[in-house]
Amino acid sequence: MCGIIAYTGQRQCKDLLYQGLRKLEYRGYDSAGLSVLSDGRIELVRAVGNLDSLEQELRGDGCTGASLGLGHTRWATHGRPSTENAHPHLDCDGKISIVLNGIIENYQELRASLKAEGHEFTSETDAEVVAHLVEKFYEGDLVAAVRKSISEISGHFAFCVIHKDHGGLIVGARKECPLLIGVGKGENFIASAIPAFLSETRDVMVLGDDEMVVVTPDGVQILDLELQPLDREVTRVSWDAEAAEKGGYETFMRKEIYEQPGALADTLAGRLPDEGGVVLEELTISAEDLAKIDKVYLVACGTSYHAGLVGRYVLENWARVAVELDVASEFRYRDPVLSPSTLVVGISQSGETADTLVAMRQARSLGAKVLAITNIMGSQATRDADGVLYTRAGLEIGVAATKTHVAQIAAIQLLALYLAQIRNTLPADEIDAIARELRSVPELMRGYLDNEATAHEIAKRYYQQPFFLYLGRGVGLPVCLEGALKLKEISYIPTEAYAAGEMKHGPIALLDQGSPVVVVANDGHVYEKVVSNIEEVRARDASVIAVATEGNEGIRTLSEDVMYIPRTSEMLSPLLSVVPLQLLAYYIAQLKGCNVDQPRNLAKTVTVE
Repeated sequence: MCGIIAYTGQRQCKDLLYQGLRKLEYRGYDSAGLSVLSDGRIELVRAVGNLDSLEQELRGDGCTGASLGLGHTRWATHGRPSTENAHPHLDCDGKISIVLNGIIENYQELRASLKAEGHEFTSETDAEVVAHLVEKFYEGDLVAAVRKSISEISGHFAFCVIHKDHGGLIVGARKECPLLIGVGKGENFIASAIPAFLSETRDVMVLGDDEMVVVTPDGVQILDLELQPLDREVTRVSWDAEAAEKGGYETFMRKEIYEQPGALADTLAGRLPDEGGVVLEELTISAEDLAKIDKVYLVACGTSYHAGLVGRYVLENWARVAVELDVASEFRYRDPVLSPSTLVVGISQSGETADTLVAMRQARSLGAKVLAITNIMGSQATRDADGVLYTRAGLEIGVAATKTHVAQIAAIQLLALYLAQIRNTLPADEIDAIARELRSVPELMRGYLDNEATAHEIAKRYYQQPFFLYLGRGVGLPVCLEGALKLKEISYIPTEAYAAGEMKHGPIALLDQGSPVVVVANDGHVYEKVVSNIEEVRARDASVIAVATEGNEGIRTLSEDVMYIPRTSEMLSPLLSVVPLQLLAYYIAQLKGCNVDQPRNLAKTVTVE
């Protein structure tokens, strides 16, 4: 979850590293630091807190003149946020410096062994053992020392190493955590994510699992763990540097909420041709194999899990296939019953979510077909799957996912329509009708956002409330779960979300006079049941905030406040009904003075279990 940036070249690297960290701060902001090779010694600067603290420490002449260095922004796992626990870390003699993302699972054993050999540790972190391992194995060859260190380590990690006697050289390695190389002219970068070096180069190489990279100003060499060279293509990313900036919006989250129509349109583009049907060319799992599927497992975490819950409804409704949905962190411990006729779909925005990757690998080892739904080309999920369906949502910086969520829903809807097409569970004219309506949703969403004001007014009335309850039925339930998650993530207000029929089995005890209850009450086959649940809420003098379909005037008599969404069919409604809940959470957090882009204790990509 931490962010790594490394540079080697001809330019002074202090500002390059710091600006790279600014693009990675969403990955962790407990502490940050730089180490650079300057005048034959490694100079280290670290600070607790976000990057403003590090900026204060970097003012002056420190770290100037160096053209080789490492940077890190931390999300704490082992050891509290402190200067001592901040990265980069050094070895005993200050000759070696490392930065690491991930977890060294056997660090206590390694630490004890190294201490017995005379190594002195200065932090509580698991990462520091890597610096001492490299020191232990170093005999003049930094690459060989890193390779031997990897053989001692258990866990999932990405790290970079520099040595004071090897000017211009960076050695990196990864296992299940992201690491990419930015290829320049007379200079090169390594980072956890492309935005860290995007303003300097768009040419990228992706480091694979169990691979090392040796970087100098003049070249990049990728090696396997036997130190054999590997061929790797350089790809050119299409984003520009402005895509990583706020574009005039006050926060990344608000920008990304308003980018949702474009993200949705890009996800659908070319996959729903005007002549009819669904085309998913990149799947690579044959239509013949997919036609034989008799069960689908959806595995995901957090917001992606909620997208999967929508997917369960549409897959069962359209493709008429049995579906199970699992939290990825539980799937691996279930001993699931899988077969070659099972399709396991791993949903991960980053394609690097540790628990989802483990679930996918387990499924594949048991003979199931595995499909990844992800936003990031070249991510680990794309290499662990038999086929891939990209969401094409573009760069998302805000920790609380918004546009990637609606893109995931759309991708699963495309998959469900495609399975219905090859399994003949829907007639062609009905598939075409759904496809036409799906193509219209981005414009409906754009029109809604252009004229949206209600959520802000509602937020002003309720932002001081100590508790919210969210209720929904059918495809409204995953929308409630996602809306409640957004409110918890960015405003820190305790929030519960339930299937509305479960309210009387316990959650109704939480209600008091004026308690805000957010109800997704879109038109659909469960609408009358939802109305009954609203009446139960009102009988307890709670305040109802409804999300409802445009034109439903009757809901006004049942609710204190209503947020209307454009009319669409029931199975497509989650694409639209989640948007007012994103905005409600956003405005409440803003009114409470919370940092919506960097909610406390959270990181964008969960690359550890």
